[in-house]
Amino acid sequence: MRAMMSDLPGGPESLVMRDLPSQPLANGQVRVAVHAAGVNFPDTLIIADKYQFKPPRPFAPGHEVGGVVREVGAGVAGFAVGDRVIAMIGSGGYADEVVTEVGNLLKMPANMTFDEGAAFTMTYGTSYYALKQRGELKPGETLLVLGAAGGVGLTAVELGVRMGAKVIAAVGSDEKMEICRKYGATMFVNYTREKLRDKVKELTGGKGADVIYDAVGGDAFDEAIRSINWLGRLLVVGFASGRIPQLPANLALLKSCDVRGVFYGAWRSRDPKEAQKNFDEMFAWVQEGKLKPHISMTFPLEKAADAMNALLSRKATGKVVIHTR
Repeated sequence: MRAMMSDLPGGPESLVMRDLPSQPLANGQVRVAVHAAGVNFPDTLIIADKYQFKPPRPFAPGHEVGGVVREVGAGVAGFAVGDRVIAMIGSGGYADEVVTEVGNLLKMPANMTFDEGAAFTMTYGTSYYALKQRGELKPGETLLVLGAAGGVGLTAVELGVRMGAKVIAAVGSDEKMEICRKYGATMFVNYTREKLRDKVKELTGGKGADVIYDAVGGDAFDEAIRSINWLGRLLVVGFASGRIPQLPANLALLKSCDVRGVFYGAWRSRDPKEAQKNFDEMFAWVQEGKLKPHISMTFPLEKAADAMNALLSRKATGKVVIHTR
């Protein structure tokens, strides 16, 4: 098998292509022939030893893949050779095959491509958990999405619309604004020429946003907490800007608002039944044509560093996907 390996902590250029022997299957495990791997911001952190989980080296990054079951181990039920699946794994996805526990697999909807499967679980799983379980988003509420054209941001726009919210997309260019419009956003803030807090107040008649989805952090968080509605919920999803902001506690008091953390991976492992319910609901929408991942760039496996850099430079919108065969 081929894999892009992380031998030492570093940036995307530290990855090295290697030919490795196939891993034997243990009880309850499945071998998946990988067709596509999703590229996510945590992948860039995990190779630099800046993520919550640190796999033993050497390892291949990659949290999610779309592929076909090639082999099943003893004790595996519900999956068979030839099944089209999504594998949700902590690492190992930048390879042409993975071995994982059967509990990490989802059967791919018939109308979903391998690219779409590889682009789905991390971003849609995170955003639906954020909006449904943590944000308690209600129909008619106003949702502000920071970094709205990015990987998780665009899924938050799409899901927020599907859940009946009025969505404000905060972006850095007119091009990204148009992508968000296609996914259902009806109000917009352009960071490059408008002050976020002033524009949000203008768009909401002075009330502010009921739910704020923040995967950006830094200055955007500082502005967003000042544009939140009474009893609003600000969802801390990540810090793509690189700066972890500090919350002025007086603002939480004055707005009676909540700041809620969103650690999707930990929740999924603690409550797998609810996580599966979320996927069942989203896959039903996929089958109805109501959800469709936006994939802006694809790269071959040997260009995994370029795929990561496209994400880090914010050149990509929606998802970046690696083709492994």
